[in-house]
Formats: sequence, C-alpha cells, structure tokens
Amino acid sequence: MDAIDLLETIEEETGPDPRWSVLWLHGLGADGHDFVPLVPELVRPNWPAMRFVFPHAPVRAVTINAGMRMRAWYDIRDFDLANRADAEGVAVSTAQVGALLDREHARGIPPERTFLAGFSQGGAITLAAGLHRTRPLAGLIALSTYLPMAVDAAREALAPQAHSQPVFLAHGDADPVIPVQAGHASAETLRTLGFDVTWRTYAMPHAVCPEEIRDLGDWFDHRFAG
Repeated sequence: MDAIDLLETIEEETGPDPRWSVLWLHGLGADGHDFVPLVPELVRPNWPAMRFVFPHAPVRAVTINAGMRMRAWYDIRDFDLANRADAEGVAVSTAQVGALLDREHARGIPPERTFLAGFSQGGAITLAAGLHRTRPLAGLIALSTYLPMAVDAAREALAPQAHSQPVFLAHGDADPVIPVQAGHASAETLRTLGFDVTWRTYAMPHAVCPEEIRDLGDWFDHRFAG
C-alpha cells in the first residue's frame, strides 16, 4: 500500500511531556479549529498531561449539498442513513486517521493511551475506525452521530481486541440532522458486538452542551483511574 500523506492538524497540549493523546475529528463543513475551545472546558486539574490533535478533513464535493466542495470525511450521497455514507470515502478517511494514530505511537504515546473522538461525520469515522482496530485504543468518543454501514458492521468478523475499547456515545434528543433514534440504534449494535457502551441523551439539537461535557469528563475520569 502506498504511504498515506498525513492530514494537517492543530495541536493543544495541557502540560509538558504529555502521556495521553486525544485525536478529535470535526463534523461536515467545519475544520480542526472547531473543537479546540472544548479543551479547557473538558480537561480537569487532576488529569495527566494530554495532547489533543485536531485534524482538518480533506476538501471534497458533497452530493447532498449540490456538489459544493467543503471539508468532509466522506461524501454524503443520500439523506437515508442506511445509504448516506460513501463507503470508499469512509475507508480512505479511516486509513488517514490510522496514520495519525500511528504518528502518536511514534511520538511515544501508544494506542492504549490514545483516545479517538469525533462529532457528527467525525464521529462516524471514529466508530468505523474503532471497529477495525487490531490494537485497541483507550476509548472511542462519538457525539451526535451514527455507525456507518451498520448492517455490514454487524455481519463482519471483528478483530478480537476491538470490542475491548470502551465507547462514549451521546446525542441530542432534538437533533434534526441525525435523529437520536439512529444514535441509539448504533449504541445497541455496538453492544451486540461486545463493546462497553455509555449512552447519553440531552435536550439539544445537533450540538454539544455543558452537561454532555461534564458526563464525558466523568467518563475520562474512569478511564484514567483504570
């Protein structure tokens, strides 16, 4: 396989010599800057030093947006969630994310101390990438999203190590972009596959709220304690 060009990223470190990493994927049409302001809201004083890595998705044409070019992890060809994700685009983005995870390992932070997180489209890539991990990550965080190609995922034989990754899934109960039912169905699919899933819903649209950040912080607390 040809070498994968690394995506451009923004990085924030919470202290010197970070021992943990979080790779955070933005949503459709945004970029790596989108979730940088979340770092001081999420991080707690007792946590170990962390490196947050926020990559920019490639610019591509998006079918449901009249073919407009924007940052996207994959093309969206249909409003129907069952057919929404462009499988080839998901595969390419998953490989690009894998290359960034490998870079974290090369920089001294192994997969077992690295989290993969994402919002909306970025969350879909997070889940797709997590399913195929042969060396498990510290955890997967997927906000306001769904598991792409869920029917195929349920049929595939996962690597035995993949389901050891804990998963934090959260969704707004008034989400007009990705219905909360899709998030709940994805949580149930992951549980069926053997994942330890924390599922939370909030009174919000396609967004992030303070209560969600608090609950995610509690989830991180358990990971660090473990």
